[in-house]
This record gives sequence, structure tokens and C-alpha cells, in this order.
Amino acid sequence: MRPLTEEETRVMFEKIAKYIGENLQLLVDRPDGTYCFRLHNDRVYYVSEKILKLAANISGDKLVSLGTCFGKFTKTHKFRLHITALDYLAPYAKYKVWIKPGAEQSFLYGNHVLKSGLGRITESTCQYQGVVVYSMADVPLMSPHADDVTDLQGCFHRCFSHKSYLNCIQSIIQLFSFILLLVVHLRPLIEDSKIEDIQR
Repeated sequence: MRPLTEEETRVMFEKIAKYIGENLQLLVDRPDGTYCFRLHNDRVYYVSEKILKLAANISGDKLVSLGTCFGKFTKTHKFRLHITALDYLAPYAKYKVWIKPGAEQSFLYGNHVLKSGLGRITESTCQYQGVVVYSMADVPLMSPHADDVTDLQGCFHRCFSHKSYLNCIQSIIQLFSFILLLVVHLRPLIEDSKIEDIQR
């Protein structure tokens, strides 16, 4: 785990500034303490200095995660925001789009939003501007680019691709099979121990 270099900081801040503009300073200097960005395994974590000092006792190879993952650097040194950064970007977003309930699910599955699916949009939203997409109940959904004000396309890595979803289901099935196998094999042992307890 290390601080970001000047180039990494510039690339990351340019990306975040597309969504929150000059409110970027509010992410670092917060009333509840000072927060900073740290790089670990090509992922950028947003963490308070208090937790950072406590984590200094853990070796880098044993550390899995620290704070909130804001995004990652690709092999071509581009920065991609992760969905976990949404809670921190949404309150400071300059440009917002509200989607009607009928278009929410389609958008979350990665499809475009048609003009009929838009509820409201912030005035003066430019093409390719970073926007935060909300449901009509003001729940933030994602932060894509506005490819066209009336035609949004999500640019996030999906939390669950179809393949990882199937892998998850397979893992659950394997877990239940293992538990069932344990029950079948342990049942005679449990019954034998009950008989011995009764005989005593």
C-alpha cells in the first residue's frame, strides 16, 4: 500500500472531477477527519488517516482491502471508477439524471435509456458529461457518462456479469451438496452416540 504518484493522482482527480467538479476538495477535507487515497494492487482506496495508521501494522501481502475502493487503474494506466464510490460521489454531483421506474431495471442491466425513460435531468448537462443517475425516489443508481443527454450508457464494470452470477450459483450448489454429504455421513455417528448416551 502506497500513496499515489503525481501522475496517478492527476488521472484519478480528472476522472472524479467529471462528476463532482470543484467539490473534489470536500472528499479530502471532511469535518469528521482527514481522508486520503492509497493504492494497493492497482486499486485506489479512500480511507481515513486514523484507520490508515492502524493498518500500518499489517504487511502489504496480507492486506486485502482498506477503506472504500474508489476504482482501479487499468494496465494502460486509465482510471475506472467502481460502483462502491457512488455513495461518496452522489452527494456532491453537479449533474444528475432521474430515471423513471419502468426504465430502472433495463438501465441497471446495461442497456441504454430512451428519452421516454428520463424523468428529469439537470440543466446545462453537456454531452459526455459525467452524471449521477438517480431513481425517481432519489436513490443513486450509477455514474455513467452522458453519451447523449437522451441516451445514457453505463460505463461501469457490472457488479455481476452473467458469467460471475452463474459461478456464484454453482458455488452455492456445491456448498449445499457438501453440507448434505456431511449430514448423510455424520448421521450414523450421531445416532450411535445417542444410543451410547442412553445406555449409560
